[in-house]
Amino acid sequence: MAATDATRAADEAYDVIVLGAGPTGENVADRAHAAGLSAVVVESELVGGECSYWACMPSKALLRPVAARAEARRVPGLKDAADVPLDVPAVLAHRDAFTSYWKDDGQVRWLDSSGIDLVRGHGRLAGPRRVVVDGGRVLTARHAVAVCTGSRAVLPPVPGLAEARPWTSREATSAKAAPGRLVVVGGGVVGVEMATAWRALGSSVTLLVRGDGLLPRMEPFAGHLVAESLAEAGVFLRTGVEVREVRREAPGGPVTVRLDSDDEIVADELLIATGRAPRTEDIGLDTVGLTAGSWLDVDDSLRVTGVTGGWLYGVGDVNHRALLTHQGKYQARIAGAAISARARGVPILESDRWGAHAATADHLAVPQVVFTDPEAASVGLTAAAAERAGYRTRVIDQDLGAVAGASLYADGYRGRARMVVDLDREVLLGVTFVGSGIAELLHSATVAVAGEVPLERLWHAVPSYPTISEVWLRLLEAYRG
Repeated sequence: MAATDATRAADEAYDVIVLGAGPTGENVADRAHAAGLSAVVVESELVGGECSYWACMPSKALLRPVAARAEARRVPGLKDAADVPLDVPAVLAHRDAFTSYWKDDGQVRWLDSSGIDLVRGHGRLAGPRRVVVDGGRVLTARHAVAVCTGSRAVLPPVPGLAEARPWTSREATSAKAAPGRLVVVGGGVVGVEMATAWRALGSSVTLLVRGDGLLPRMEPFAGHLVAESLAEAGVFLRTGVEVREVRREAPGGPVTVRLDSDDEIVADELLIATGRAPRTEDIGLDTVGLTAGSWLDVDDSLRVTGVTGGWLYGVGDVNHRALLTHQGKYQARIAGAAISARARGVPILESDRWGAHAATADHLAVPQVVFTDPEAASVGLTAAAAERAGYRTRVIDQDLGAVAGASLYADGYRGRARMVVDLDREVLLGVTFVGSGIAELLHSATVAVAGEVPLERLWHAVPSYPTISEVWLRLLEAYRG
């Protein structure tokens, strides 16, 4: 081999190769590099991933003005001033700024400043510890390859749907104008958040849900309160319906949605928000004995099971444990610690379920906020999930509107809080809040659940008066009787 060829081969070897430069991939690379390992990230789209450009950031930029106006309308002295239409161009410009105008220069500079290499292109596994980029450049990993390619929206097999070119979450968060009529299919987080946003931005919105309520993974009252608010905002909600056919005669023209009842709805745009699939269909999983397009089964250190040598990791959405940006970043921190420990020959703390090398929160303490009006936030297990898991529980509910801080926050405050108690250990298994301004309450609940704080000790955590967080005292009083 010529000297130049030997140099090139050495240059293409890294301790860790990361497929995907979203928040998860960035954090795996960062944690590995911080531990003294060399790292390279391979990305075919924008550095920063789905969250930065088509999910968390643009959706919350769209929703924040909606929530601020709704809250102002409930405060004496502001009601009349806030009873005006939103400035749609200003809201969309605000959204564009938070996506960095769909340019990733800043994210690339961060990688560079962190000492992490970036390779642009589509990376595919080519056997153990090998990644080929765009069919040419070959990268080899000394210790680990981490698949952090995320997930994508899935279109159900409805006749005419694909040809109608519906919106998915990407189009819904990046649209340049509010459609006159929007049909949203799906009652999960994307569906309810985008129905909230586009209704407030002037669209006539119809929300179609196959089940009997919204936000099915949360406590039932969360979906009920959000549904009431959406209806009051003018969203047409239909539950227990399925889409049987979609027609769009001309690109950019009206779209017709036929339901199982044979009713038809005509709209300008159709948003499908009914599920996601892993972006693993063309990353070479077959070359290491896995099935292309599958979710990756992993252990709690995020190492993919069934791969000889234990060098492959599946981090973030691809493992289907918790499809949330913050959980992907959490997993990345765990995976980065595990990769570096194994590289140094340090024993993995497998026996410590809350230790540095176990993503235990994925099972027991996943927090999530839905930024509707009202907000819905939860962590841990619902009452039904705890019962299915075999815990002996007690459920405590509290009217949030009865808390002094809530009545000061807004006239006619409506909300609810619930805690699910493990009676055998007297710790919290789950907490749910629904109401205006409750998103920032969630981390206290997350600490209590993840920390397994005894209720006896939690009684001594005194909430400030008059704040909405005083609901903690009310919940504990109800539990203690």
